[in-house]
Amino acid sequence: MGGQSIADSGGQIKISFGYHCNNSTDDSGEESDGIDVRPGSKLRRANSSFSCLSGAALSANATLANTNICNGLFGAEILPALDSPTSFRRIPSSPSFSKLDLLSSSFQSSLSNLSCSPSSPSELAEDNSSSLRSTSAPSRCEGFLNATEVKIAGGAAGEDRVQAVCSEENDSLFCGIYDGFNGRDAADFLAGTLYETIRHYLGLLDCELERESKVSDRVGFYGLPYLEVEKSCTSFKQRVLNSLEQALIQAENDFLHMVEQEMDNRPDLVSIGSCVLVVLLLGKNMYVLNAGDSRAVLATYGEGIDANSDGRLQAVQLTVSHTVDDESERIQLLKNHPEDPSTIVGGKVKGRLKVTRALGVGYLKKKSMNDALMGILRVRNLVSPPYVTVQPSRTVHEISSSDHFVVLGSDGLFDFFNNDDVVKLVHSYIQRYPFGDPSKFLVEQLVMRAADCAGFSKEELMSIPAGRRRKYHDDVTVMVIILGMNKRTSKASTRL
Repeated sequence: MGGQSIADSGGQIKISFGYHCNNSTDDSGEESDGIDVRPGSKLRRANSSFSCLSGAALSANATLANTNICNGLFGAEILPALDSPTSFRRIPSSPSFSKLDLLSSSFQSSLSNLSCSPSSPSELAEDNSSSLRSTSAPSRCEGFLNATEVKIAGGAAGEDRVQAVCSEENDSLFCGIYDGFNGRDAADFLAGTLYETIRHYLGLLDCELERESKVSDRVGFYGLPYLEVEKSCTSFKQRVLNSLEQALIQAENDFLHMVEQEMDNRPDLVSIGSCVLVVLLLGKNMYVLNAGDSRAVLATYGEGIDANSDGRLQAVQLTVSHTVDDESERIQLLKNHPEDPSTIVGGKVKGRLKVTRALGVGYLKKKSMNDALMGILRVRNLVSPPYVTVQPSRTVHEISSSDHFVVLGSDGLFDFFNNDDVVKLVHSYIQRYPFGDPSKFLVEQLVMRAADCAGFSKEELMSIPAGRRRKYHDDVTVMVIILGMNKRTSKASTRL
């Protein structure tokens, strides 16, 4: 990578991964065997809407290495199998999610409704394990994200979690940034379950499409081209967005169910939550889902502008910032609680939280969870919960040749840079270093900006241990996706 890197010290960049897509040849012109998935390795893809991806994260909060959700089994068994903080690695599809006995009964029962194999309630009763088996051996109806194997990267930085799952087979990319607060449990839970929950709900949608289709030789969404017209129409895109939203709501229900089971022993769980940002690329469509204040920012030359001209890049925010600082969010929150004069106190929801939408934070959603807290930790006058919702904002963007790249970031990034700053920094960097790592570069720029604001050198700031350094900057997580449909990006890659 070009440019100066932050040396490892108290809160170093421990998460930094890259993925480089190519057609079928490597630099020597010979066909790649597709086995090497180290950073910078070239992977065969037939027709990708993105050419490369990089991710980086830096912690500021002190937190436990593994949280104790599910009596410690979740963090100890599922998450290590998924974490790959410095490179993409190849794994069989859903290697860890078959351990559903670690999850709550509400999640298991919901999955039993997603299997398309049984055709009647009696068949479901006869074979309750069918949906569990499908997590490790997907059925034909799970065509959206059905793959023999996937490549996965990600890990934890403070209370943030980042996750990327790529399938060459399906031309799909899943990216998730989970910005936890008051603890890492909710972000850990999302990192361990949300991708699989989304896979099941998209599988259910694929089954519905198969039933609606009259094509006899169909084999699934990414097999033969059945329902090609339907895939491109607005109603289909809305159905995909509906599936993503249903998966997030399911994750919320299951997490709160688990909190209720454990809050007697761990009352702190009721205050733990996470913002959610999910980007799913399926072919040329980019689906975006967010709850909280993480952002997805598209760098584009705009419609009608020649992508080969010197036209200025525009920064287009694809997400909504769900905080009390957003006027529409504030107005809606007050409208939802007309009889509670203390809905917003000190610029926070019930005086506790800046974000208006997030997963978890059960004490602002259920009176019983608020009652689990003692003394000053308990919210007084919880008149009309819920005050925070997991209802996401959602959009779909059809990638065009005018689109250059997308930057995903937790709010820690935007504490120091606005959308235009981020686009300019990434664009200038990839022009100078086409084989560099724009995500890590952004994090390094943030550290230098934070150090300057605090009156420190970069080295002095980085020598401050996590926990104490939170005074100067938040946990920050960044992913940059270079969109491959733009020819001017064809040379850019992420070789770490």
